[in-house]
Amino acid sequence: MKSLLGAWALAACSAAEATAVEEHLGGCGPCAEEALRLRDAVGLLHPEESLDLDPGLRTRVLRSCLGRRPPRIPVPEWAVPYDAESARLDALLRDIGDSEWHAPVRLRWFERDGQVTRKTTVAGIIAHLLAVDGLVGLALGLEDPLGPGTPGPQHPAHRTEAYWHASHFPPTRAVRGPWRDQAHEIIRTVSFAGDGSGRLPVPYGTAPPPEHGADGDADAGPGQKIELPLRDAMVDRAFECWIHAGDIAEAVHYPYEPPAPGHLHHMIDLAVRMLPGTLADRRRSGLATPSRGLVAAGTPGRSLRLEIEGLGGGEWFIPLDSPAAVGSAEREVAHVALDGVEFCRLAAGHVSPVEAAAGQDGDREAIRDVLFAAASLSRM
Repeated sequence: MKSLLGAWALAACSAAEATAVEEHLGGCGPCAEEALRLRDAVGLLHPEESLDLDPGLRTRVLRSCLGRRPPRIPVPEWAVPYDAESARLDALLRDIGDSEWHAPVRLRWFERDGQVTRKTTVAGIIAHLLAVDGLVGLALGLEDPLGPGTPGPQHPAHRTEAYWHASHFPPTRAVRGPWRDQAHEIIRTVSFAGDGSGRLPVPYGTAPPPEHGADGDADAGPGQKIELPLRDAMVDRAFECWIHAGDIAEAVHYPYEPPAPGHLHHMIDLAVRMLPGTLADRRRSGLATPSRGLVAAGTPGRSLRLEIEGLGGGEWFIPLDSPAAVGSAEREVAHVALDGVEFCRLAAGHVSPVEAAAGQDGDREAIRDVLFAAASLSRM
């Protein structure tokens, strides 16, 4: 029996041997002490493991399940990042205590040439997401979380302030239910609508006065209508869900991983596609260097090569002189290299443009203009 103790501690005995050893241990003190010592030693052989789930686990499990049994109503590919990020945020919210819902959080974004902050709480952030996600819901025919009397599509910052001010008390953990239900209803609705619904316009109200910023409307003139196709709006909401989940995790001292690489790539690609228009808006406002010359729509122009390394990486050529021009390797005048997560933090206004680039080469003015345009994509 003593010769079997090592195998028993490693759970390598057969069922019959394990039963015999355990019966013996009940009546033999020296063997019982030796068995206990061996079991403790085996425990030391296992490396320490994190209790936090792999952020890609949900995606892998769903992919495996759906591969065996395809869903009757699949989620459109462009809505999957929002589905994943809202689920990850909901899991984080489920784990935090009542007091942590009132933990202070400082929202950060970029306006013109500097960072702006706004104090709120964890519950206040979820109320913000509820109010802005409601713009997508409205485009899909869902009820407005601000109530039926809310006037037309409003700018996200205005909707958030309206929701906060309409509450008699600061938001509490009770806001989690409405936010989660709305997220589920949005996913369900776009799934039934099908992939063709991705072209549906989602109005984001009108551009605010210059002291406010917004995704895709940085420094746009007041009164200018802001609109994104549904497929881009869903990626935008996934991006903001992840960024604000990181704000919450930082406030409650909880680890939080970046999105899956494929989802991160969608977010980076959306931001890059919005850069030429944002750069043109900053140029009209005198915040970027003047164009070096007119470029006909659809023709190659001076370009900056943006190389994104790591998660969600890739390479993009950004036209510098006209948003209607085509980025071109032949007309490259500058090159910027950035980590994928770092670029997203820049586009969220969480990193200063002067500190963001890991590598720069070429026209310094073009590099500065593009980095500041990326930061100008951010908003509250």
